[in-house]
Parts: sequence; structure tokens; C-alpha cells
Amino acid sequence: MSDNATLTSDAVAIADRIGELLACMRSAEAELGALLVEIEQRGVMELFGYRSVARLLEHLGDVPTQAGERMVRRARVLNPGRNLDGSPIPALAPAVGVAARAGRLSNPMIDAITGVLTQVPPEHQATAEVDLLTFAADAGHKQVAALGARILAHLAPDGAEPSGAEPAAPTRELFLRRKRSGVWELNGRFDDETGTRASALLDALAERRTGDEGPDHRTLPQRYGDAFSDAVDLALNSPDLPMQAGERAHVMVAVSLTDLKTGVGTATLGDTGEMTAAEARIHACDSMIIPAVLGDKNEPLNLGRLRRLISAGLRRALYLRDRGCAFPGCHRPPRHCQGHHIHHWADGGPTNLTNLVLMCAHHHRLLHRSGWEVRIAPDGLPEFLPPVFIDRRRKPRRNNIHEPLPFAA
Repeated sequence: MSDNATLTSDAVAIADRIGELLACMRSAEAELGALLVEIEQRGVMELFGYRSVARLLEHLGDVPTQAGERMVRRARVLNPGRNLDGSPIPALAPAVGVAARAGRLSNPMIDAITGVLTQVPPEHQATAEVDLLTFAADAGHKQVAALGARILAHLAPDGAEPSGAEPAAPTRELFLRRKRSGVWELNGRFDDETGTRASALLDALAERRTGDEGPDHRTLPQRYGDAFSDAVDLALNSPDLPMQAGERAHVMVAVSLTDLKTGVGTATLGDTGEMTAAEARIHACDSMIIPAVLGDKNEPLNLGRLRRLISAGLRRALYLRDRGCAFPGCHRPPRHCQGHHIHHWADGGPTNLTNLVLMCAHHHRLLHRSGWEVRIAPDGLPEFLPPVFIDRRRKPRRNNIHEPLPFAA
């Protein structure tokens, strides 16, 4: 056999092996995507204590959150899902999902096909999917995207109808509406000065979080949403907040002591809202409490005196000791933090310095919902134990970012 023939034979064998490995990788990723969709439907918060599948995937497999979010979005259109009421949601591209699990499609090819199908009218999606898949067998993803553009141009040759309305002049308007699902929608328009000030405030609060639970890859809208929540907390805690019906503005949460202790059940939020008892436990760590005795028809029979669990002096001691959020790697200053009861006060935990730790809202929720634990070490400082799926040894970790107090020797 000549040298050229040997090289050709080797090249074919290597290329075939590359193809086999790529097919295995693509098939495994498609199967992983189906599993992520299943976790999302069952509830990642209930299963693992994390608020998103992407953040869980980051900790389990060191997958950047943005890459995990892309993987989940891709998997949602390839796999069937369920609505909140349990009714099924058919997959947008079931045939593409079958081909993906067989390892025949790259991620750019999947994205090219599904990107077109999301814009195709429902009555034409099945035909368009078959046409695109057939073409994909002998073409690259860029060619498939070009075919998709031609399909869309054929189905909507005139494009979207242009709007003839003139843009409204910006004014100071704000619309805040609660939907039946309990989600609030915020929409508004502001003059340039107000918008600039609001943007500066949110930018300052929307810095990426740090911490040992992994890097912060929240999108900009997500960071702005969390920053808005922080701004509301800062405003509510301001001593200059105007009085409302003789009291400082506040939000009332009503929950039974049994539900508060177990974390199972619901709590009434404000006039019409609802929150879980587990969420109420988080807020009850650092709040003002009014004990109440109710009758058989839930009528108030006796109200106790309003008292704040963590006094101003104890809060100052927490500020001095922890210097900010005590979670490993977090840089949040004290003004953005809440006091967390290590042994919950509803379960008999005392409100003293040896049972309290300062935490930002994000890490406070993470501590309540995940496998992280906190304790006070023999030297009087808080230390955190990661869940076993992050560190099987559960080696204690501390926050070494905040500057210690300049105590004299």
C-alpha cells in the first residue's frame, strides 16, 4: 500500500472516530437537556434548593450559568412540558428532538431550525420542521438558516405591519399590577433626569455577586430586578420614610405558628397576596412580630405587643462582628443585610449574638433552601459548611473579604 493510500486510510479512520465521538457527545447533551427539563418541571427549588436549573448545573458540573441557561432553553423546545395546572405542553420541535438524541444534530443546527420554527405559524410548523431537517442532512447550519429565512419570507412576504403611531412623550408614569399568579408587573415612563438617577441607583446595586456558591452569571434584567428589590428594602428601612395611617410603611405577613415552625403551608401577604410558610421563615428571622390569639372563625381574640426580634444594639454588634454578609466570598455591606437565626427563633432559638449571623437577601434565601449550613466557631465567628454535592468533606468556609476592625493589640 502506498504512503498516500495509508494516509487516506488513517484520515478516514480518524474522521470516522471523530464523528462517533461527536454523535455520543451530542446524544448525551440532548439526554441531559431532557433531564434538566424534567427537573425544572418537578421543581428545582423543591428538589435541590436552588432557584434555577442553570445555577444547579453550574455547581454540579462547573457549567457557566449562561451556558446552562442556553442548554435549558434549547431543551425546552425539544421536549414536551407541563403547564402549572398539569396539562401537557407539546414540544415545539419533536422531530428535531429525536434527531438530537440520536446525535445527528449540532447545537448550532438545532438553534437554526428551532429559531425558524418559533416564527412559523403553528399550522405550518410540522411541514417546515420536516423540510429543514431533510435539508440539514446534507447542509451546514448556516445553509439551513438561509433556507429558514426563505420559508419565513414565503409565509409572510410583506413582513410585520409597520406602526404609524408616533412615540409618546416621556412622562413620570408608573404602573404596578399584581397578576393572578402572584407575579407583579412593573411598567413606566420617566423624564430623562429621573431615568438617569434611577439607572445610576440600579447600576450601583446591580453589581455581580460574589460568593463560594459560584460566579454570578445573572443576566442584566435579572440583576436589575434584584437591584430594584434591594432598593425597596433600603427605602422601607429608611427612618425618613413617610408615615402611613400613623405607622411607617410596612408589609403585613400573617402565618400560623405551626406553619412557621414546620415551613409547610402558606402565609397571607398584605391584603391579597400569598407566600409560602418557608418564605415567611426567611423574613421572620429579622422582623417585627405581633403574636395573636385567634378564635374558631379566625377572629382576633388577643394581640400581643409589637416587638423587634433583633434590637438596634444587637444589630450594631452584628455589624461590628461580621462587617457585612458573612457568606464566603460575598462583598455586600451591612446595610444590605439581614440577621439570620442559626437555630430559628420559632423553634426556640435565642436572639443573641451566638445564634445570629449577618446575611444579604440572596445568601439568606440560599441558606434556607439549600444544603448550606452555618455555625459559630469556637473563636466566635461564623463559618459555613457547603452541601455534600459541592464538597463531600464539607470543609468549613469563611468570608475573608470584609476588612476586620482595627482593634489595637
